[in-house]
Amino acid sequence: MVRQGLRARPRRRWRRTTDSNHTQPIAPNLLDRNFTAEAPDRVWVADTTYLPVLGGFIYLCVILDLFSRKVVGWSVDDRLDAELSGEALRRALAVRQPAPGLLFHSDRGIEFAAGRFRDRLVRVGAVQSMSRKGNCWDNAVAESFFSTLEFEMEPGQAWRFADDARLELSNFIDGYYNLKRLHSSNGYRSPNNTESDWRSEARAA
Repeated sequence: MVRQGLRARPRRRWRRTTDSNHTQPIAPNLLDRNFTAEAPDRVWVADTTYLPVLGGFIYLCVILDLFSRKVVGWSVDDRLDAELSGEALRRALAVRQPAPGLLFHSDRGIEFAAGRFRDRLVRVGAVQSMSRKGNCWDNAVAESFFSTLEFEMEPGQAWRFADDARLELSNFIDGYYNLKRLHSSNGYRSPNNTESDWRSEARAA
C-alpha cells in the first residue's frame, strides 16, 4: 500500500445516536432478525446515524425496504429528534403508499418512539417493531447501509450544516445506492432492478 500510495480509510470515532432514555412506549421486537420479505412494502427498517461536519455533527435518518434493500425515505438535519424521522417517514409514505399491515422496525430511539411518529404509523395501518435494548444486530440491515455509506460515498466538500450535505447524499442514495449498488441478498442486482424484476414477474403471473 505504501509503494502504491494507498492508505486505509480509518473508521470514524463512534458516537451514540440512540437516545433510548425516555418514557415513551417501546414496541415489541416483532421482526426478530427475520431480514427477509416476500414483496416490497411489507417490511421497512429504519435507523439514524451521525455524519461529521465542521465543528460538530449532523444526523441522517433512513428507511429501507427489506425486500429490495432500497432506501425508500431519508432525511438529514442538524438535530436528532422526531422531526428528522418524521420527514423520512413522510417521504417514504408519499412515494410508496404501503398497504395496511406494513411492519416498521427501528431501534428504541426517541425519534421513533415519539408520539407524533407513532401516530403517523397508526394512521397508515403500520405495525411498529423495535430492537432489544443496546442490540444493533436486531437492525443489521440498516446498520449495513450506514457502513456502505461510510466506505463507498466519495468524500466531497466539507459540510458545515445539514443543508450542505443534501445534494451529495441524494446523489449517493438515489443516483448510486438505489440505482446501481449490487447486493448479494438481491442476487447481485441493484435495489431498483430487484423491484423492477419483481413487478415484471407479478404482472406475468
